[in-house]
Amino acid sequence: MLRVITDTTCNLPPELIAAHHIPTAPIAIQFGEQGYDEFINLDRDLFYRRIQETGTIPTTSQPSPAWFAEQYRLAAQARLPVLVITVTSKHSGTHHSALLARSLVPEADVEVFDSASISLGTGWMVLEAAEMAARGATRSAILQRLGAIRRNSHLYLTPATLKYLQMSGRVGKLQGALASVLDVKPIIILQDGVLEARENVRTRTKALERLVALAQAAAGSAPVRMGIVHARAPEEGRKLLEMVTARLNCEAVLMEDLVPSLAVHGGPGVLGLAFHTL
Repeated sequence: MLRVITDTTCNLPPELIAAHHIPTAPIAIQFGEQGYDEFINLDRDLFYRRIQETGTIPTTSQPSPAWFAEQYRLAAQARLPVLVITVTSKHSGTHHSALLARSLVPEADVEVFDSASISLGTGWMVLEAAEMAARGATRSAILQRLGAIRRNSHLYLTPATLKYLQMSGRVGKLQGALASVLDVKPIIILQDGVLEARENVRTRTKALERLVALAQAAAGSAPVRMGIVHARAPEEGRKLLEMVTARLNCEAVLMEDLVPSLAVHGGPGVLGLAFHTL
């Protein structure tokens, strides 16, 4: 048996994490001098409440190597090999922490895999690894499968407003003000593990249509495992779900509220698609 480990950015529903017994490293979230660990002492409600109370965007940081080292020790004691699947290394130091922890526990048998994705893009890989491990697949076979998923993965996002990107310093105040006046919605694409704003569209409706059009172009008629993510926008999430299931060949679907450590960058109203072809 193989122990699969991940981090909270994978955005999988808690019931799936629990069902597959997946240790999940919490991302640290800092509001000024007050620190939290995602889903340990900070849930979504508290996260958004603290933003409203403070008027500031928190900072995030990767789990410590010590957290991973403790999990490696437990696995070594149980004589279990480990596979860690992390958020993209291009936007987080989590992958580095997981690698560094290996040197702290030399007796553990650990491989660390960079998903080159975020949210359910990573989550689908974690779920596939856990399901394959439960069926008795070798780590080598699982890594080969994860490589194929990574090559065939796509992720597209659009925020409802540039306010939070302004607050976090990711767009300038003038750019954000102009976008607000013009009702411009950026389309953000994950490419080689990096999130990039590739284009802009006018209106929220056109932004959703563009997300689905991009997914159709990427998937064609191939079956997909589709993830819909939203940040406190369940009604629009369901609308997006209806659109993609009507137009794409969805073999499996998950819809989740974006985790705080990712919502921190786009704020409430972010909508996105994270999927891979089969």
